[in-house]
Amino acid sequence: MTDHPTLEGPSPISGAPANPLAGSSARPLLVLASASPRRLALLQQVGIEPDALLPADIDETPRKSESPRELARRLAREKLEAAQAAARRREDLRSAYLVSADTVVAVGRRVLPKAETLDEAADCLRLLSGRAHRVYTGVCVLSAKDRLRERMVETRVRFKRLSNREIEGYLSSGEWRGKAGGYAIQGLAGAFAVKLVGSYSAVVGLPLNETLSLLEGEGFPVRGAWGAAA
Repeated sequence: MTDHPTLEGPSPISGAPANPLAGSSARPLLVLASASPRRLALLQQVGIEPDALLPADIDETPRKSESPRELARRLAREKLEAAQAAARRREDLRSAYLVSADTVVAVGRRVLPKAETLDEAADCLRLLSGRAHRVYTGVCVLSAKDRLRERMVETRVRFKRLSNREIEGYLSSGEWRGKAGGYAIQGLAGAFAVKLVGSYSAVVGLPLNETLSLLEGEGFPVRGAWGAAA
C-alpha cells in the first residue's frame, strides 16, 4: 500500500443518479471511477451508493514487458487520475472521495483480453479449461485531501475441464462480452470454477474487504447506512 499525490488535469465527466445522502451531514461524497455495473452493484451490496460515476477512457494496452500485476496497478491509477481531474473541475465533487479499480486475468505472464468477439472468448475459455489462472485486481482510493491509498489483490482460480458443448453453450449466452478472460464468474461461468483462493469480489471486479479498509482508513464512514438496511 502506498500513499502519494496524484496528477490533475481536464477530463470529460459523466454523472450518476443522485444519492439521497449527498450534501447532507451523513457522510462525504463518493465517486466511482467506473461505468461497470458490476463494481457499482458490489458497492451497493455493502451499503455504499456513489454520488457520481466518472468512467475513464484510457488506453488499456499492456506495455512491453509489463507484468499482469503491474498492468492492473497502472490502469487502476490511471483511471483514478482521470476521474480526479474530472471531479476536481466540478465544484460539487471537489471534496469527494474517489474509488477506482482494474481487473486483469492472466495465465502466467499472458494477459487475456476483455473479449469482444466470439473467437476471442472461445480462445480464452479453451486456454482456461482444466487449468489454474490468476486474477489481479488493483484498487485505488483518493481522499478529499488528495491522499492516495492502493492495494493489489491476487486471486487464483481453477476451471474444470470444459467440453465443447459447455464452451459453445457459454458463448451463446453472450455473458463473455467485454469481460476480462472471456467470462463472468458471477454468472453462468460460476459453474466452471472448481477452486478459488483469494477474493471472489475481486474476480467480479472490486475487492470489497480491501476497498472498505482503504476508505475507512481515510475516514470515510463505510458502515454509515448499515443500520438503515437492517
